Amino acid sequence: MPSSSLRFNVTSKVTSLLDKANIPYELYTNIKPNPSIENVQTGVKAFKASNADIIVAIGGGSSMDTAKAIGIIITNPEFEDVRSLEGVAPTKNKCVPIIAAPTTAGTAAEVTINYVITDEEKNRKMVCVDVHDIPVVAVVDPDMMSTMPASLTAATGMDALTHAIEGYITKGAWELSDMFHIKAIEIIARSLENAVKNSEEGRKDMALGQYVAGMGFSNVGLGIVHSMAHPLGALYDTPHGIANAIILPTVMEYNASATGEKYRDIAKAMGVMNVDDMTIDEARAAAVNAVKRLSQAVGIPTTLKGIVKEEDLDFLSESAYADACRPGNPRDTSVEEIKALYRSLL
Repeated sequence: MPSSSLRFNVTSKVTSLLDKANIPYELYTNIKPNPSIENVQTGVKAFKASNADIIVAIGGGSSMDTAKAIGIIITNPEFEDVRSLEGVAPTKNKCVPIIAAPTTAGTAAEVTINYVITDEEKNRKMVCVDVHDIPVVAVVDPDMMSTMPASLTAATGMDALTHAIEGYITKGAWELSDMFHIKAIEIIARSLENAVKNSEEGRKDMALGQYVAGMGFSNVGLGIVHSMAHPLGALYDTPHGIANAIILPTVMEYNASATGEKYRDIAKAMGVMNVDDMTIDEARAAAVNAVKRLSQAVGIPTTLKGIVKEEDLDFLSESAYADACRPGNPRDTSVEEIKALYRSLL
Protein backbone atom coordinates (compact mmCIF):
# COMPACT_ATOMS: atom_id res chain seq x y z
CA MET A 1 0.00 0.00 0.00
CA PRO A 2 1.20 3.58 -0.53
CA SER A 3 2.09 5.71 2.49
CA SER A 4 -1.07 7.77 1.89
CA SER A 5 -3.15 4.79 3.00
CA LEU A 6 -1.40 4.97 6.35
CA ARG A 7 -1.73 8.76 6.46
CA PHE A 8 -5.49 8.65 5.86
CA ASN A 9 -5.91 5.96 8.53
CA VAL A 10 -7.52 3.30 6.35
CA THR A 11 -4.84 0.62 6.72
CA SER A 12 -5.70 0.17 10.41
CA LYS A 13 -9.25 -0.82 9.45
CA VAL A 14 -7.77 -3.94 7.92
CA THR A 15 -4.78 -4.58 10.16
CA SER A 16 -6.91 -4.33 13.32
CA LEU A 17 -8.99 -7.25 12.03
CA LEU A 18 -5.84 -9.26 11.28
CA ASP A 19 -4.51 -8.49 14.76
CA LYS A 20 -7.77 -9.57 16.35
CA ALA A 21 -7.64 -12.86 14.44
CA ASN A 22 -3.95 -13.37 15.30
CA ILE A 23 -3.00 -13.44 11.61
CA PRO A 24 0.61 -12.31 11.11
CA TYR A 25 1.39 -9.78 8.38
CA GLU A 26 4.02 -7.36 7.15
CA LEU A 27 3.39 -3.94 5.61
CA TYR A 28 4.92 -2.94 2.29
CA THR A 29 4.57 0.78 1.58
CA ASN A 30 7.23 1.54 -1.05
CA ILE A 31 4.67 2.49 -3.71
CA LYS A 32 4.53 5.73 -5.69
CA PRO A 33 1.28 7.25 -7.02
CA ASN A 34 2.52 6.09 -10.45
CA PRO A 35 4.18 2.82 -9.34
CA SER A 36 7.57 2.05 -10.83
CA ILE A 37 9.55 -1.01 -11.82
CA GLU A 38 11.65 -0.46 -8.68
CA ASN A 39 8.51 -0.48 -6.50
CA VAL A 40 7.58 -3.85 -7.97
CA GLN A 41 11.04 -5.39 -7.69
CA THR A 42 11.54 -4.35 -4.07
CA GLY A 43 8.03 -5.62 -3.39
CA VAL A 44 8.93 -9.02 -4.81
CA LYS A 45 11.93 -9.16 -2.45
CA ALA A 46 9.77 -8.11 0.49
CA PHE A 47 7.16 -10.77 -0.30
CA LYS A 48 9.80 -13.50 -0.49
CA ALA A 49 11.42 -12.36 2.77
CA SER A 50 8.09 -12.37 4.58
CA ASN A 51 7.19 -15.96 3.62
CA ALA A 52 3.66 -14.69 3.04
CA ASP A 53 0.91 -16.74 1.39
CA ILE A 54 -1.31 -13.96 0.06
CA ILE A 55 -1.27 -10.24 -0.69
CA VAL A 56 -3.82 -7.85 0.79
CA ALA A 57 -3.80 -4.72 -1.40
CA ILE A 58 -5.13 -1.66 0.43
CA GLY A 59 -5.37 1.63 -1.45
CA GLY A 60 -6.13 2.93 -4.91
CA GLY A 61 -4.93 1.83 -8.31
CA SER A 62 -1.27 2.24 -7.32
CA SER A 63 -1.55 -0.42 -4.62
CA MET A 64 -3.61 -2.75 -6.79
CA ASP A 65 -1.31 -2.45 -9.79
CA THR A 66 1.81 -3.03 -7.71
CA ALA A 67 0.22 -6.03 -5.99
CA LYS A 68 -0.73 -7.55 -9.33
CA ALA A 69 2.79 -7.20 -10.72
CA ILE A 70 4.36 -8.61 -7.56
CA GLY A 71 1.91 -11.50 -7.46
CA ILE A 72 2.52 -12.39 -11.11
CA ILE A 73 6.31 -12.33 -10.76
CA ILE A 74 6.27 -14.52 -7.63
CA THR A 75 4.50 -17.30 -9.54
CA ASN A 76 6.09 -16.53 -12.92
CA PRO A 77 9.70 -15.62 -11.99
CA GLU A 78 10.84 -15.52 -15.60
CA PHE A 79 9.17 -12.06 -15.76
CA GLU A 80 11.16 -10.59 -12.86
CA ASP A 81 12.57 -7.85 -15.12
CA VAL A 82 8.99 -6.40 -15.10
CA ARG A 83 9.38 -4.90 -18.59
CA SER A 84 8.55 -8.26 -20.18
CA LEU A 85 5.07 -8.05 -18.61
CA GLU A 86 4.05 -5.19 -20.91
CA GLY A 87 1.14 -5.88 -23.23
CA VAL A 88 -0.39 -9.35 -23.03
CA ALA A 89 2.39 -11.33 -21.39
CA PRO A 90 2.45 -15.13 -21.90
CA THR A 91 2.37 -15.96 -18.19
CA LYS A 92 1.43 -19.54 -17.33
CA ASN A 93 0.50 -19.42 -13.65
CA LYS A 94 -2.10 -17.53 -11.65
CA CYS A 95 -0.59 -14.86 -9.45
CA VAL A 96 -0.34 -15.06 -5.69
CA PRO A 97 -3.89 -14.77 -4.28
CA ILE A 98 -4.77 -11.09 -3.85
CA ILE A 99 -7.47 -9.69 -1.59
CA ALA A 100 -8.18 -6.19 -2.83
CA ALA A 101 -9.59 -3.51 -0.52
CA PRO A 102 -9.88 -0.29 -2.57
CA THR A 103 -9.81 3.06 -0.79
CA THR A 104 -10.68 5.13 -3.85
CA ALA A 105 -13.63 4.97 -6.24
CA GLY A 106 -11.91 5.21 -9.58
CA THR A 107 -9.61 2.61 -11.08
CA ALA A 108 -11.68 -0.55 -10.48
CA ALA A 109 -8.31 -2.33 -10.44
CA GLU A 110 -9.79 -4.76 -7.93
CA VAL A 111 -11.94 -6.28 -10.67
CA THR A 112 -9.87 -5.85 -13.84
CA ILE A 113 -7.15 -7.81 -15.62
CA ASN A 114 -5.12 -4.64 -16.25
CA TYR A 115 -2.31 -2.90 -14.41
CA VAL A 116 0.08 -0.09 -15.27
CA ILE A 117 3.72 0.21 -14.20
CA THR A 118 6.04 3.15 -14.93
CA ASP A 119 9.41 2.59 -16.57
CA GLU A 120 11.22 5.58 -15.09
CA GLU A 121 14.35 5.07 -17.20
CA LYS A 122 12.33 5.52 -20.38
CA ASN A 123 9.72 7.94 -18.96
CA ARG A 124 6.84 5.77 -20.08
CA LYS A 125 4.03 3.73 -18.64
CA MET A 126 3.66 0.06 -19.46
CA VAL A 127 0.08 -1.19 -19.79
CA CYS A 128 -0.04 -4.85 -18.77
CA VAL A 129 -3.00 -7.14 -19.45
CA ASP A 130 -3.12 -10.58 -17.86
CA VAL A 131 -6.04 -12.83 -16.99
CA HIS A 132 -3.85 -14.40 -14.30
CA ASP A 133 -3.63 -11.22 -12.22
CA ILE A 134 -7.22 -10.57 -11.17
CA PRO A 135 -7.73 -10.50 -7.37
CA VAL A 136 -9.53 -13.52 -5.90
CA VAL A 137 -11.62 -11.32 -3.59
CA ALA A 138 -12.60 -7.65 -3.88
CA VAL A 139 -13.90 -5.95 -0.73
CA VAL A 140 -15.53 -2.77 -2.05
CA ASP A 141 -16.51 -0.90 1.12
CA PRO A 142 -17.46 2.80 0.88
CA ASP A 143 -16.33 3.25 4.48
CA MET A 144 -12.77 2.58 3.32
CA MET A 145 -13.10 5.61 1.04
CA SER A 146 -14.58 8.04 3.55
CA THR A 147 -11.29 9.58 4.71
CA MET A 148 -9.99 10.33 1.23
CA PRO A 149 -9.62 14.08 0.57
CA ALA A 150 -12.07 15.78 -1.78
CA SER A 151 -9.43 16.37 -4.47
CA LEU A 152 -8.54 12.67 -4.62
CA THR A 153 -12.20 11.68 -4.66
CA ALA A 154 -12.79 14.05 -7.59
CA ALA A 155 -9.77 12.85 -9.58
CA THR A 156 -10.44 9.14 -9.10
CA GLY A 157 -14.15 9.66 -9.80
CA MET A 158 -13.38 11.30 -13.12
CA ASP A 159 -11.07 8.38 -13.89
CA ALA A 160 -14.05 6.08 -13.38
CA LEU A 161 -16.21 8.23 -15.66
CA THR A 162 -13.48 8.10 -18.31
CA HIS A 163 -13.42 4.30 -18.06
CA ALA A 164 -17.18 4.18 -18.57
CA ILE A 165 -17.28 6.61 -21.51
CA GLU A 166 -14.23 5.21 -23.30
CA GLY A 167 -15.44 1.66 -22.70
CA TYR A 168 -18.84 2.58 -24.15
CA ILE A 169 -17.42 3.92 -27.42
CA THR A 170 -14.33 1.73 -27.88
CA LYS A 171 -14.05 -0.43 -31.00
CA GLY A 172 -14.43 -3.54 -28.88
CA ALA A 173 -17.75 -2.47 -27.30
CA TRP A 174 -20.79 -4.72 -27.63
CA GLU A 175 -24.21 -5.12 -26.04
CA LEU A 176 -23.09 -6.66 -22.74
CA SER A 177 -20.28 -4.18 -22.13
CA ASP A 178 -22.60 -1.33 -23.16
CA MET A 179 -24.98 -2.38 -20.40
CA PHE A 180 -22.26 -2.00 -17.78
CA HIS A 181 -20.88 1.26 -19.13
CA ILE A 182 -24.09 3.21 -19.61
CA LYS A 183 -25.23 2.25 -16.10
CA ALA A 184 -21.85 3.27 -14.71
CA ILE A 185 -22.09 6.68 -16.43
CA GLU A 186 -25.54 7.18 -14.92
CA ILE A 187 -24.40 6.26 -11.39
CA ILE A 188 -21.21 8.34 -11.51
CA ALA A 189 -22.93 11.40 -12.98
CA ARG A 190 -25.50 11.50 -10.19
CA SER A 191 -23.14 10.71 -7.31
CA LEU A 192 -19.67 12.18 -7.86
CA GLU A 193 -20.41 15.67 -6.55
CA ASN A 194 -21.99 14.20 -3.42
CA ALA A 195 -19.04 11.85 -2.94
CA VAL A 196 -16.67 14.83 -3.14
CA LYS A 197 -18.75 16.43 -0.38
CA ASN A 198 -18.26 13.16 1.55
CA SER A 199 -21.93 12.22 1.54
CA GLU A 200 -22.40 8.62 2.65
CA GLU A 201 -24.82 7.95 -0.20
CA GLY A 202 -22.46 9.57 -2.71
CA ARG A 203 -19.54 7.44 -1.52
CA LYS A 204 -21.66 4.31 -1.73
CA ASP A 205 -22.86 5.05 -5.26
CA MET A 206 -19.35 5.92 -6.48
CA ALA A 207 -18.01 2.66 -5.06
CA LEU A 208 -20.62 0.86 -7.14
CA GLY A 209 -20.27 3.02 -10.26
CA GLN A 210 -16.51 2.61 -10.60
CA TYR A 211 -16.82 -1.14 -9.99
CA VAL A 212 -19.47 -1.54 -12.71
CA ALA A 213 -17.32 0.46 -15.13
CA GLY A 214 -14.41 -1.88 -14.38
CA MET A 215 -16.53 -4.91 -15.16
CA GLY A 216 -17.07 -3.41 -18.61
CA PHE A 217 -13.81 -1.88 -19.78
CA SER A 218 -11.69 -4.77 -18.52
CA ASN A 219 -13.31 -6.84 -21.25
CA VAL A 220 -13.34 -4.37 -24.18
CA GLY A 221 -10.52 -1.88 -23.69
CA LEU A 222 -10.28 1.92 -23.70
CA GLY A 223 -9.05 4.65 -26.06
CA ILE A 224 -6.74 7.61 -26.52
CA VAL A 225 -7.83 9.52 -23.43
CA HIS A 226 -5.95 6.90 -21.49
CA SER A 227 -3.14 6.61 -24.00
CA MET A 228 -2.60 10.38 -23.76
CA ALA A 229 -2.88 10.41 -19.96
CA HIS A 230 -0.32 7.65 -19.40
CA PRO A 231 2.72 9.62 -20.68
CA LEU A 232 1.74 12.58 -18.48
CA GLY A 233 1.95 10.34 -15.43
CA ALA A 234 5.25 8.86 -16.56
CA LEU A 235 6.97 12.14 -17.48
CA TYR A 236 5.46 14.64 -15.02
CA ASP A 237 3.95 12.33 -12.36
CA THR A 238 0.55 13.88 -13.11
CA PRO A 239 -2.22 12.11 -11.15
CA HIS A 240 -3.91 9.74 -13.57
CA GLY A 241 -7.48 10.80 -12.82
CA ILE A 242 -6.70 14.49 -13.30
CA ALA A 243 -4.95 13.81 -16.61
CA ASN A 244 -7.93 11.79 -17.84
CA ALA A 245 -10.44 14.42 -16.72
CA ILE A 246 -8.61 17.26 -18.50
CA ILE A 247 -8.25 15.30 -21.73
CA LEU A 248 -11.67 13.58 -21.84
CA PRO A 249 -13.90 16.39 -23.26
CA THR A 250 -11.40 17.28 -26.00
CA VAL A 251 -11.01 13.67 -27.11
CA MET A 252 -14.79 13.18 -26.96
CA GLU A 253 -15.15 16.05 -29.44
CA TYR A 254 -12.45 14.51 -31.63
CA ASN A 255 -14.11 11.07 -31.56
CA ALA A 256 -17.72 12.25 -31.98
CA SER A 257 -18.04 11.52 -35.71
CA ALA A 258 -17.08 7.87 -35.15
CA THR A 259 -19.60 7.11 -32.40
CA GLY A 260 -22.99 6.96 -34.12
CA GLU A 261 -25.82 7.64 -31.65
CA LYS A 262 -23.81 6.73 -28.57
CA TYR A 263 -23.29 10.30 -27.37
CA ARG A 264 -27.06 10.69 -27.22
CA ASP A 265 -27.09 7.79 -24.76
CA ILE A 266 -24.22 9.33 -22.80
CA ALA A 267 -26.03 12.68 -22.60
CA LYS A 268 -29.15 10.97 -21.24
CA ALA A 269 -27.11 9.04 -18.69
CA MET A 270 -25.44 12.29 -17.63
CA GLY A 271 -28.88 13.73 -16.87
CA VAL A 272 -29.30 16.06 -19.87
CA MET A 273 -32.97 16.82 -20.56
CA ASN A 274 -34.83 16.59 -23.89
CA VAL A 275 -32.01 14.72 -25.62
CA ASP A 276 -34.39 12.87 -27.94
CA ASP A 277 -35.44 16.20 -29.48
CA MET A 278 -31.87 17.12 -30.41
CA THR A 279 -30.07 16.62 -33.68
CA ILE A 280 -27.14 14.21 -33.58
CA ASP A 281 -24.68 17.12 -33.47
CA GLU A 282 -26.62 18.78 -30.64
CA ALA A 283 -26.71 15.52 -28.68
CA ARG A 284 -22.98 15.04 -29.13
CA ALA A 285 -22.29 18.58 -27.93
CA ALA A 286 -24.63 18.04 -24.99
CA ALA A 287 -22.72 14.94 -23.90
CA VAL A 288 -19.37 16.75 -24.06
CA ASN A 289 -20.72 19.78 -22.19
CA ALA A 290 -22.22 17.58 -19.47
CA VAL A 291 -18.80 16.02 -18.88
CA LYS A 292 -17.18 19.47 -18.79
CA ARG A 293 -19.73 20.72 -16.25
CA LEU A 294 -19.21 17.77 -13.94
CA SER A 295 -15.43 18.01 -14.17
CA GLN A 296 -15.47 21.72 -13.35
CA ALA A 297 -18.01 21.20 -10.56
CA VAL A 298 -15.61 18.90 -8.73
CA GLY A 299 -12.63 21.22 -9.20
CA ILE A 300 -10.68 19.61 -12.06
CA PRO A 301 -8.45 21.98 -14.11
CA THR A 302 -9.57 22.62 -17.67
CA THR A 303 -6.20 22.72 -19.45
CA LEU A 304 -2.75 21.11 -19.44
CA LYS A 305 -1.13 24.53 -19.10
CA GLY A 306 1.50 24.34 -16.40
CA ILE A 307 1.77 20.57 -16.82
CA VAL A 308 2.91 19.94 -20.40
CA LYS A 309 6.02 21.54 -21.85
CA GLU A 310 6.04 22.42 -25.55
CA GLU A 311 9.40 20.73 -26.07
CA ASP A 312 7.96 17.42 -24.83
CA LEU A 313 5.06 17.26 -27.28
CA ASP A 314 6.81 14.97 -29.77
CA PHE A 315 7.78 12.49 -27.06
CA LEU A 316 4.31 12.59 -25.48
CA SER A 317 2.55 12.10 -28.81
CA GLU A 318 4.76 9.22 -29.88
CA SER A 319 4.32 7.56 -26.47
CA ALA A 320 0.54 7.99 -26.61
CA TYR A 321 0.38 6.50 -30.10
CA ALA A 322 2.44 3.49 -28.99
CA ASP A 323 0.26 2.97 -25.88
CA ALA A 324 -1.76 -0.24 -25.65
CA CYS A 325 -5.03 1.69 -25.23
CA ARG A 326 -4.75 3.56 -28.54
CA PRO A 327 -5.96 0.79 -30.92
CA GLY A 328 -9.32 0.65 -29.15
CA ASN A 329 -10.12 4.27 -29.90
CA PRO A 330 -13.27 4.54 -32.10
CA ARG A 331 -11.55 6.93 -34.50
CA ASP A 332 -8.26 5.97 -36.12
CA THR A 333 -5.59 8.49 -35.27
CA SER A 334 -1.95 9.42 -35.86
CA VAL A 335 0.98 10.84 -33.94
CA GLU A 336 0.37 14.26 -35.51
CA GLU A 337 -3.32 14.29 -34.64
CA ILE A 338 -2.54 13.31 -31.03
CA LYS A 339 0.05 16.09 -30.92
CA ALA A 340 -2.60 18.56 -32.09
CA LEU A 341 -4.92 17.36 -29.31
CA TYR A 342 -2.23 17.93 -26.68
CA ARG A 343 -1.45 21.36 -28.10
CA SER A 344 -5.12 22.37 -28.06
CA LEU A 345 -5.13 21.81 -24.30
CA LEU A 346 -2.16 24.07 -23.56
